[in-house]
Amino acid sequence: MYYFQDPTITTCNFVLILAAVLPAVFLMVKVYRSDRLEKESTSLLWRLVVAGVLSSLLALVEERILVAVLNAVVTENYGLYVFLLYFVIVAYAEESSKYLFLKNRTWNSPEFNCQYDGVVYAVFVSLGFALWENISYVMAYGFDTAIVRAVTAIPGHACFGVFMGVFYGMAKRAERFGQEQEARILRVLSLVLSALLHGAYDYIATTQTGNGWFLLFIAALFAVSYILVGRMSRQDQYI
Repeated sequence: MYYFQDPTITTCNFVLILAAVLPAVFLMVKVYRSDRLEKESTSLLWRLVVAGVLSSLLALVEERILVAVLNAVVTENYGLYVFLLYFVIVAYAEESSKYLFLKNRTWNSPEFNCQYDGVVYAVFVSLGFALWENISYVMAYGFDTAIVRAVTAIPGHACFGVFMGVFYGMAKRAERFGQEQEARILRVLSLVLSALLHGAYDYIATTQTGNGWFLLFIAALFAVSYILVGRMSRQDQYI
């Protein structure tokens, strides 16, 4: 009998996990460094990453239940099935789970005192979600999957987080100025817009023949998100 683990397997698993984790860590560092006015505490950021992992588990449960319902209700119309699957079930299950943990962890935090903080918080939750999801995919499907997801899915989740965070930070600012109705609208927009982008991402990736439209979509998504991060960082202010 062997009383030790095969070092080849151990090394392979380590490399796969590293390939799954590094893209998310790189993007977290990028967003963190763009926080000009007041850096967030390490403990809060770590809690947000954990919150992202937990949100992925909640989304998984929601998706399995809702997909079972969808399979029972929509049996013949494939176009409607795919639309509901990606734009309603997957997008809202995942983005609402992220938003639930995001708001629970940060809305009343004393550290939430700058508008750009909303972007940092949302991106860290989103990348915690993506990190856990990516480890699962990579361990199941291998290194090739890590490469593909490193340039598509992980930055995609970060982009959804950017859009969520922009409106989330604006909502916090509105609340601080006593604009409760505007704050509620902005919070709804933070969820709805990120879910729409998420749904479009999955829908285009799945239904379009060839990679042209998908590559165009993610290029535009990444470019706009990059511009938003730079602009929100430069225009950041205390609230």
